[in-house]
Amino acid sequence: MRRRLAAAVATLGAAAALSSRVSLAIAQEIRGDSEGAAAVQEQSAAVGEPSAAVTPAGEPVVVTLDEAVRLAQVHSPAVVAASGDVRGAESAERVAAASWLPDVSFSAGTSRSSTQRFDPATNRTVSGSEDSYRAGLGSSLELYDGGRRGAERTRARAETAAAEAGLEAERFAVALEAKRAYFEELRAADLERVAEARVRRAEEGLAASERRLDVGAATRSDVLRSRLELNEARRERLEAASLRRTAAHALGRLVGADGPVSAAGGEARGPRPLALAPAELESLALETSPEVRAAGARLRALEAGVGVARSAWLPSLRLSGGTDWFNQDPELTGGRLGWDVGLGISYPLFDRRERSAAVTRADAAADAARASLADARRAARAELERLRGELELAERSVELAGEAVAVAEEDLRVQGQRYALGAATILERIASQEALAEAESRQVVSRHDYELVRAELEALVGREL
Repeated sequence: MRRRLAAAVATLGAAAALSSRVSLAIAQEIRGDSEGAAAVQEQSAAVGEPSAAVTPAGEPVVVTLDEAVRLAQVHSPAVVAASGDVRGAESAERVAAASWLPDVSFSAGTSRSSTQRFDPATNRTVSGSEDSYRAGLGSSLELYDGGRRGAERTRARAETAAAEAGLEAERFAVALEAKRAYFEELRAADLERVAEARVRRAEEGLAASERRLDVGAATRSDVLRSRLELNEARRERLEAASLRRTAAHALGRLVGADGPVSAAGGEARGPRPLALAPAELESLALETSPEVRAAGARLRALEAGVGVARSAWLPSLRLSGGTDWFNQDPELTGGRLGWDVGLGISYPLFDRRERSAAVTRADAAADAARASLADARRAARAELERLRGELELAERSVELAGEAVAVAEEDLRVQGQRYALGAATILERIASQEALAEAESRQVVSRHDYELVRAELEALVGREL
């Protein structure tokens, strides 16, 4: 009942607005003001046909929904940056794994030094030079580090997992942005078709009023009102065409095109069942959604950092060894060989409480990460409930919008017949035309809103539904 009352109020409001727009033209027509009537005619003729295409000359660029998502992920700076973070984390993980291997180094060199000696034959001091050649090979291996390398490797793995979760979150965020742009272009195209239909109905209404005027069954006011409705319909068509061009360029930017790109359409649109039950959706949102996964991986990395900080309280044990070769002649034969083997232990007795401070900072960071993970799960649950409610509302809105279009079409058919028989005024016919255009626009918007809510739900749970 409330919806019917609201529709009636809206219709009366539209009628009142239309009546106010034509009041001046009617008054001028009654007074015989030919200039006023000519101005109305010029305004009607000045509204040209909108451009039907939103792409430049040549073959239009058209993408499907899957292509739009894939291309947007390829060209997104955020996804590229997140991919770089994954590569950096994987490289750090390889470095952490290689810390268990020994260090090996090689060195070589040559030198020339001056020498002085006494020559008894000449009873004089003579100068000369002496050459030397040397090479060495050394290696060392840390036998015990208090668990530091194991903790660092665990932290590196967790950081890699966090980077991968961040990449997945960015991919779904970009996918959501691409879907929004894609459905926005489809919405603009649908609204343009609605505007075209309104223009067509306005032209039919103008023709009907002119026929009735020719036979003396209508007044000049009927023609003026019909002409104003046609002008308004054409203006709305121009706005819809401009909106579609803007949406096409926005979609083109996301998919990496230098110009406008149109949405192919053809996908299943409108209310349809989800692939998962409500309990499965909640489980995915709380455990495997991109944001929760990233928060969990950050927590594991910081917990491993606590182990790294605590390992500084334990001693380290290192084994080292090497061999050296020395010769005064540039030859591989001869020379002197030497070797050494060493075992050392290191333990800082006092470091001005730096180890305690490092452990405290690591514990605090881990506590903050635990709180962030719990908050991420609560936020995911709240967002899931919001999206589920909006999805149900959107489904119902699509159904009601479809019913409204059917009712408005029937009302316009009845009003058209009544006007043809002289039982209705032109104002009633125009009000029915506007009501149908409004119902069709709401149907387009409701379908668009449903697809957006569904896309947001897919981004939240981290999978297609």
